[in-house]
Amino acid sequence: MPKNDTNAHAATKKTWTLPLAVTLGSSVRARGILLELRARLPVASRKSLEIDGKTLALAMQSNGAEEFRIAADLIGRSLETIEDLPVIPREIEDILTITTSERRRWLEDGRLPSAGTRTVRLKGRARQITFHVFDPKAVEALLDKGAVDEWREEDAAARLEKRRQAAYRGKLTRSLKKGADGKSKAAVGADDASSRLSGWEEFGKDGLLR
Repeated sequence: MPKNDTNAHAATKKTWTLPLAVTLGSSVRARGILLELRARLPVASRKSLEIDGKTLALAMQSNGAEEFRIAADLIGRSLETIEDLPVIPREIEDILTITTSERRRWLEDGRLPSAGTRTVRLKGRARQITFHVFDPKAVEALLDKGAVDEWREEDAAARLEKRRQAAYRGKLTRSLKKGADGKSKAAVGADDASSRLSGWEEFGKDGLLR
């Protein structure tokens, strides 16, 4: 019976630590980078790349030395420019700690600048979706200057002003309606008075007042 080949169970491993400038402090962004790197690897090597916190780890059996070398080189080259990888919607929401509705509102009014769009096909489906992506440098700048807090204050002030204007318009409408109702009642009163006077005149013509 042949002896077990212990080297068959040995693994070749290499790790890379993602800097803050790449992850922008977001675990969602780190996971997105993992998926992006996996997509660039040969299909057989993709599951060999994992992430733990900010650390990427490539691990393969030692008998796949050439496959490991190819994958490690590709990852190393990719990491040289990964900092420029566009930020996708779920990542920017995590980085800036914003809601989906806030992202959509600020994107629509121009406060959140788009870096273009990306179209992807949903896994296992024929349907495609298109969404806006964001420049990581611009996102980092927004994060550093606390833009989100300013935008929320602006939005709160705008909502308050909108409510004040709505209340004023409602008050004005009620006032105009009340004035119109008052004029109608006055007109009806004048008609009634005129009718009564006309009746008295006719009553007087019959001589009943003499």
